[in-house]
Amino acid sequence: MARIYDFLYSITLVIVLQSIFPTRGKVTTPPLPILPLPSYSQLKWQQREIIMFLHFGVNTFTDSEWGTGHESPRVFNPTKLDANQWMDAIAQAGVSLAILTAKHHDGFCLWPSKYTDHSVIKSPWQDGKGDVVKEFVDAAKAHGGIDVGLYLSPWDRHDSRYGKNKEYNEYYLAQLQELLNNYGNLREIWFDGAKGTNAPNMTYYFSDWFAMVKELQSSINIFSDAGPNVRWVGNEQGFAGKTCWSTINGTSLSIGEAGIEHYLNTGDPKGTDWLPPECDVSIRKGWFWHKKESPKKLSELLKIYYNSVGRNCVMLLNVPPNKEGLISETDVRRLKEFRGAIDTIFSTNTAEKCSIKASSQRGGKHGGFGPEKVLDGDHLWTYWAPSDADNEEQWIELRARNGTVKFNVIRIQEAIGLGQRIKKHEIFVDGARIASGTTVGYKKLHRLKKGVVNAHTITIKVTESRDTPLISSVGLHFDPFWDPKGEVDAPAED
Repeated sequence: MARIYDFLYSITLVIVLQSIFPTRGKVTTPPLPILPLPSYSQLKWQQREIIMFLHFGVNTFTDSEWGTGHESPRVFNPTKLDANQWMDAIAQAGVSLAILTAKHHDGFCLWPSKYTDHSVIKSPWQDGKGDVVKEFVDAAKAHGGIDVGLYLSPWDRHDSRYGKNKEYNEYYLAQLQELLNNYGNLREIWFDGAKGTNAPNMTYYFSDWFAMVKELQSSINIFSDAGPNVRWVGNEQGFAGKTCWSTINGTSLSIGEAGIEHYLNTGDPKGTDWLPPECDVSIRKGWFWHKKESPKKLSELLKIYYNSVGRNCVMLLNVPPNKEGLISETDVRRLKEFRGAIDTIFSTNTAEKCSIKASSQRGGKHGGFGPEKVLDGDHLWTYWAPSDADNEEQWIELRARNGTVKFNVIRIQEAIGLGQRIKKHEIFVDGARIASGTTVGYKKLHRLKKGVVNAHTITIKVTESRDTPLISSVGLHFDPFWDPKGEVDAPAED
């Protein structure tokens, strides 16, 4: 009897060990990546999904959008400024990165720069001893988990050096070094080419600026029309193109160049650079706070979310502090409402109630790339991969285990760590095509024009791709806020 027990124990041990240490040669290797690829900092940025902008300065007090540069620093006097209140609002909105306008086009600096007195030094706020950038950074640290970025406007309507290439570039680089050296680690720094038509001729030494940024903080993401890490989406409505590639040819772009908006909006499947788009939009009509304006409706913010995050982008939502130096309570409430709506929609994935199968899978049944990977919660590094020999229909099918499943939003995500691949895809519900689209990228959200469906089977077909498609996550969600009959401008491809 003892020998029988020993034998059974030995067999059991072998089975267990084989499950922990698979036989050499049995493990299927991952597919080759498709260049270009994102960096670590770009992947982390993409996963944030929503980040926040805070436009604040003399314009807040003069009821302006673009200051003249002739404003007296004495107009800047936020008597109740509380950066911790900003961070409370940001945290409640579920946002992990906030960018502050350290200097806008008017040239007024929110920190006590050594290189100009057109700053908080000459303001009555804290008797000229205050530093908004420091309060912003310190408040973010106190709210652990919130990272910071800064915007330093290249166009400066105040400084007399503007228009003198060497002198102004030296001034700009000096201020850039102040911000990068004195305020800790930044996660994003924001550049643009905005300036008025009658602005003096000026050449910005962007290559020098970017080199200095990377020398001082190598892991930072640099935003501009042309990157080099994050690109503008081409408009200020927060909408990406229905087709939206993270890849683009950066060398063909110039910061501030007119006529490239469409290219920025869609990207390029043959692009040589991984340069994902950021969708900037304000919660109000203006970028700075104006008493007469109100925040956008929840339905508008959700529409922007679907057309930015849901089209392979990051949504940069501007929420401007008011004259008191606080984020207005109406905006705080709308941010909470917006976050609550997103959580309501996406906290439950009805696809988890389904069985799943695919047209094929890399390495066969035990290759490690089966369709069940799209439901394991990892949105980047585990994925379904069809067989290399599967050159015709490549599909995943979800089948309700009990009756039907109810949803009106379909989510698809690619394993972008190995490159962006999908060019076209279609979605079928119980055999009928219900949606189609082009690119997927980090996240594609289809909000169904037909409204809520109750389905037994859902099939996602990849009809064209740059190489073997790699789908990392799939979701079926219910959006109770979505009324397709009341939507004036529904996404055309859904």
